Amino acid sequence: MAKKKLTYTEAVAEIEQILVRLRGEQIDVDTLAAEVKRATELIAQCKAQLTDVEKAVKAELEA
Repeated sequence: MAKKKLTYTEAVAEIEQILVRLRGEQIDVDTLAAEVKRATELIAQCKAQLTDVEKAVKAELEA
């Protein structure tokens, strides 16, 4: 089952939570790998959302 797409704010908040866990705990390699993978997915989603917004703003300004 696919995870629901988070809003930009929700994705950033989850990235921040992952960073807190990574900084504050002794993490085993498997957990570390999963956390890094999830953070990478969230960062890619945020970048895509920012690109979409940038395109929309440019289109409005050029209209």
